[in-house]
Amino acid sequence: MAYTQSKSASGLSPRASAWLLTAILMAFLAAAAAPTPLYALYRESWHFSPALLTLVFSIYAGGLMLALLVFGSLSDHLGRRPVIRAALILELLAMAVFLYANSVELLILARLLQGFATGIATSVLGAAMLDIDRERGPLINSVAPMLGMAMGALGSSTLVQFGSDPLHEVYVWLLAVFALGIVLLRWLPESISRQPGALASLKPRIRIPLQARRAFWSVAPLNASLWALGGFYLSLGPTLARQVTGLQVPMIGGGLVSLLCLCGALAIFALRNQPAAVILRRGGLALIVGLLITLLGVDSANLWLFFLGTAVAGLGFGGAFLGALRSVVPLAHAHERGALMASFYVLSYLAFSVPAILAGLAIQRYGLVATTNGYASLQILAASLVLLLSLRAPAAQKAQA
Repeated sequence: MAYTQSKSASGLSPRASAWLLTAILMAFLAAAAAPTPLYALYRESWHFSPALLTLVFSIYAGGLMLALLVFGSLSDHLGRRPVIRAALILELLAMAVFLYANSVELLILARLLQGFATGIATSVLGAAMLDIDRERGPLINSVAPMLGMAMGALGSSTLVQFGSDPLHEVYVWLLAVFALGIVLLRWLPESISRQPGALASLKPRIRIPLQARRAFWSVAPLNASLWALGGFYLSLGPTLARQVTGLQVPMIGGGLVSLLCLCGALAIFALRNQPAAVILRRGGLALIVGLLITLLGVDSANLWLFFLGTAVAGLGFGGAFLGALRSVVPLAHAHERGALMASFYVLSYLAFSVPAILAGLAIQRYGLVATTNGYASLQILAASLVLLLSLRAPAAQKAQA
C-alpha cells in the first residue's frame, strides 16, 4: 500500500518518518536491555535466587507475547499512530514503576508492563516501517533492535559504573526519551486507512498469511536458536562474564551484551544485499562457530576466547535474524503486516524466555558453567540441523528438475 499522509497532521516526509520510527523502536529495545546490568545489584540488595532472576527477566517476554497475541494486528484496523501512542504511554508507566521499585514484586510488575508495551510497539512499528519502505523495512526492523539493545546495555552499565544513583538514573533518562517520543508522534503521518474488525482482531491467535506460512515455518527453528541465545545473554550473561573474568565490574556485563548486539548489527549491514537464503546459511554457520569458541572460553576461563566467541555468535545472530525477516515479512500484504510481525515475535520471544527460565533453574542444581555448556550445545545442535536441511533442499530441487 502506498504511503499516505494523515489529514490531521502536517506530516513528516517518508524519510523523516522512517527515522522517527527507527528511533522509537531503538528506544523500546534499549529500555528492554537497560535492566540487564542492574540484575546483580538487585540480587545483592534484595537477596533473590538465580531462578527468580530469570523469572524477573522472562516475565517481560510473557507480557510481550500476551500483547502480541491480543493487540498484534490491532494497528491493521485502527491505524499505526494511535497504537504507537498507546505503547509509549504504557512504557512511560513501566519506567515510573522501575524508578520507584523497592522490592522484587515491583520489579516483576515493571518488567511485565514493559513487556506489554514493547509487544504492542514491536509489531506496530515493524508494520509501519514496512508501509514506508517495503524493501528496506526488513533491514531497519533487523538492525534497530540490535543497536537499541546495545545502547541500553552499555548506557545502563556506564551509569552503574560511574553514576551517582545506579538503580534509578537510567530510568530517568528513559522517561525523558519516551515523553519526547509522544510529543514527536503528532507529526507522524498515518500510513494505512482504518479497516473494520478491530474488536474481532483482539481474539488471541497466531495469524500468519497463507502465502507466508511455508517461509515462516522453514526459518522458525534457526530463529528460535538465535533468540534463545539472546535470552541467555540478557538474563545470565553479566553473571557469566563476572565468573569467567573474575572481575566484579558492571561494565564487563554491559559490554558483553553490547558486543553481541553490535556484532549483530554489523552482520546485518554487511549482508544486507545478499539473498535471504545466503544470509541464513552464513548467519547459522557463524552462530555455531561463535558458540563453540564461547564454550572454549568459558571452560578454560579465557577472557579473550569468551569475548571473541560472543562477537562471532553476534555476527550469526544478526545475519540469521535479517535472513529470517527478509524471508517472511515482505510476503504479507499491507493489512496483514501487523499480524505477521506479531506472530513472528511471539515465537521468537517464546524461545527468548522459556529456555532462559529453564537455565535459571538448572544453575541451582548443576552450576553456571555446566548449564552454559548444556544450553549452548543444544543451540549448536538445532542450528546444525537447520543448516543441513537448508543445504539438502537445493540439492533435492536440482534432482527433481
